[in-house]
Amino acid sequence: MKEFAIIIMSAVLVNNYVLAKFLGICPFLGVSKKLDSAVGMSMAVIFVMMMATAVTYPIQTYLLDPNGLGYLQTIVFILVIAALVQLVEIVLKKYVPALHKALGVYLPLITTNCAVLGVTILNIDSGFNFAKSMANAFGSGLGFLLAMVLFSGVRSRIEGCDAPESFQGIPITLVAASITSVSFMGFVGVVENLFR
Repeated sequence: MKEFAIIIMSAVLVNNYVLAKFLGICPFLGVSKKLDSAVGMSMAVIFVMMMATAVTYPIQTYLLDPNGLGYLQTIVFILVIAALVQLVEIVLKKYVPALHKALGVYLPLITTNCAVLGVTILNIDSGFNFAKSMANAFGSGLGFLLAMVLFSGVRSRIEGCDAPESFQGIPITLVAASITSVSFMGFVGVVENLFR
């Protein structure tokens, strides 16, 4: 149990895919303007990460590796993720049309969200078993949610400030993203000492 807690806490705080590994930057910058859109996108990413891990792990373990087809990993995983994103889009369009409209073009972009592909590939490369892979996917999704919610708050504060003209727009957003990313480096010691 302690090992799963370490995996989840590390994925949320230390190995955050957005703020430490810089994967999933597109939705991080594109959908974090409003809190409700950021939370909705994060929930969709958590669902896709969990489902993608649940599907890709057995494919890699029982189909690709035994048949010497491990080199097809990236292509197969992208196809699985694309199919799952289409499923999420259909479900949201039918049952939560307001969220579907709010996410707009960013929902299909989960297909190309490097964080989702990164989680599935790094689960295999890290040597996690199925249960640990699912824990890592859940923690990574929570880390994505945390990064999105925090940065949504930062961006709302930035919009209210009087930034110099040359920093307005994308430059001040990137500066704020880098400062937010640096702030997560302080969690390295916390997680290491939390579970001694």
